[in-house]
Amino acid sequence: MNDRQRFVATMHYQPRDRSPIWDFGFWEDTLPVWYSQGLPDYVTRETSDAYFGMDYGLEFGAGKVGVEAGLWPKFPYEVIEDLGEEELLMQEDGVIVINTKVLGSIPQPQRHSLTDRASWRKLFKPRLDPDYPTRLPPDYPARLAEWRDPARDYPLVLPGGSLYGWLRNWMGMEQLAYVVYDDPAWFGEMVETVADCIVGTLTRLLATGVTFEACGMWEDMAYNAGPLLSPKHFKQYLVPQYRRITDLLRSHGVDVIWVDCDGNIEKLVPLWLEAGVNCMFPLEVGTWGADPIAYRRQYGKDLLIMGGFDKHLLAGSKEGIRAQVLRLTPLVEEGGYIGFCDHRVPPDVPFAHYLYYLDLVRTHWGKGINLKPAAWHLSPQERTR
Repeated sequence: MNDRQRFVATMHYQPRDRSPIWDFGFWEDTLPVWYSQGLPDYVTRETSDAYFGMDYGLEFGAGKVGVEAGLWPKFPYEVIEDLGEEELLMQEDGVIVINTKVLGSIPQPQRHSLTDRASWRKLFKPRLDPDYPTRLPPDYPARLAEWRDPARDYPLVLPGGSLYGWLRNWMGMEQLAYVVYDDPAWFGEMVETVADCIVGTLTRLLATGVTFEACGMWEDMAYNAGPLLSPKHFKQYLVPQYRRITDLLRSHGVDVIWVDCDGNIEKLVPLWLEAGVNCMFPLEVGTWGADPIAYRRQYGKDLLIMGGFDKHLLAGSKEGIRAQVLRLTPLVEEGGYIGFCDHRVPPDVPFAHYLYYLDLVRTHWGKGINLKPAAWHLSPQERTR
């Protein structure tokens, strides 16, 4: 089977040769730390999948589509002021942040361009026109021909956008939280406008008749204690707009629709399922103890899952890594689940531990596949454990 066929079979509980071998990439600082531990310095975040022998995954399939479903054109990315070890810059979403140049961390917002109805109408709503010509990449005709190729061996992932997470980024979490209560009509308008842009963009793509294997959405609307938006408001404002998107997708045969949301999503999973979003990614384990096995037990095969391997275990003992790989193996074999790290691999994970993890994954989830001999310096005993 090729990667496209394997992905489709896995997400539909159909027979396949093995599970896809994927990961969710690395923090900016991880590979530089690993260079001192044996990783060749020519390996970058862009080439790491090939080096480690991963199958074509989510980011590859989304990159092959390369269509913008959100703000377009973007705000100009520019450095406003050099502050030595830090810099004040404007991001492409209109947020002005303090960014650390060394030992990268999450940029700290200083000001937001979306502050009120006037800035919404002037700066943001015009950038949510789904028919804006350059939403499609310059090489769109060539891409379209490649997508239609019956021999295409990778899954194509449509851009499903974000109904809450984008607004939270553009406005700031605190300000958006007030808007939900102080001006709910405006909140509803913004959510619907974003959905209009996503639906319009997807309609253009789906009208081509291309077979797309999945659609990926992003929210990051939860923290360790639960969602940033109440389930009541989620159901009132977001579910109807999600349903517009998912109904459109399913009418064109796209029935694998995931949402990328960090944090404790326990209270949101039933609402996402109600809204037609049927896959959770990367199912962050966290201090709240999310568990893909428990989720399968609770929701059955209606819920597809990706991720769910606790990244903190990779920084622990090899025994702990091995125990978790073996624990998740029955779920991998059942299907509807693709196991990998529950977020990007952090720099406190030793390079040798990551190689050990990959070797176990290839053995137990990949039926012994060796796409790339990553575990060069492991002992024969470790390779077969």
